[in-house]
Amino acid sequence: MRNLFVRLAAAIAISVAALMAAGPALARETVQQRIDALLPGADLLMPEGKGPFPVAIQLHGCGGKGDFQLGWAEVARKAGWAVIVVDSYKHRNISRLQAYATVCTGMHLWGRDRAGDLYAMMEWVRGQGWADPNRIVAAGWSHGGWTTLDAMSLTPGADMANSTRLDGLAEDPMKGLVGAFVVYPYCGIGCVAAERGTRVDVPVRALVGTADVVVGNTGLAKTLQKMKTPKSAIDITMLEGATHAFDEPKARDLRVKYDPSLTERAHELYADFLKGLAAGASPVATVTAVAAR
Repeated sequence: MRNLFVRLAAAIAISVAALMAAGPALARETVQQRIDALLPGADLLMPEGKGPFPVAIQLHGCGGKGDFQLGWAEVARKAGWAVIVVDSYKHRNISRLQAYATVCTGMHLWGRDRAGDLYAMMEWVRGQGWADPNRIVAAGWSHGGWTTLDAMSLTPGADMANSTRLDGLAEDPMKGLVGAFVVYPYCGIGCVAAERGTRVDVPVRALVGTADVVVGNTGLAKTLQKMKTPKSAIDITMLEGATHAFDEPKARDLRVKYDPSLTERAHELYADFLKGLAAGASPVATVTAVAAR
């Protein structure tokens, strides 16, 4: 009986590993279908003045789009950027409870799958008269950071089409990307970027909490440091004492703690990054420690 149990446990472990390696299967769509599905749930913030404006596309974490995302979007808007806050769950009919049970656990919607949302919104942005098609930033939180980095890792053509299950992708769906800003990004099992590195040569800034026990702290920083990039390494800022979702007042997880001071500092880093890109500056890759004021 014991040997049977051991064999059964081993078989289950192998099956789970195979599923994790393959990732979840999703129905195929065209890029236009994905755009049409995402737009009703997206928030669009426009800066003052006359365009065309640079555009930041924000991707929420595995818990779904929260009100705090609009706080980040307002920071970008005041920095002179138009902002699109994407809701990846509304058209997929994923509730918050379902998200915690399936997406946050890695059973459904991996970063490589969700990269199609970013590709679709970038395609839409490039066709808007108010948008600068050559100045687009992708910003992602946790699962959204995973999505952003994986989107930057996939190769145009069959690799992107098979991973995202999208038809009609542009020759290079990442055309116009000038930077990426990721906050406590997941880079564990199933993350393409952790294995391959990124292929798009743009500045990437990452914020990592020293008290983050969800996606990691120093271990995550080391993964990001070692991540292959075309030229410049990822610029990493370690936020002293920050947990996962330190910027989300309504977070419901014993492992996280909202910190308004660190959130304010993180907002400043976001604004500085965007202003630097708008001015044509390229950040120098460093690992910096930042504490709340």
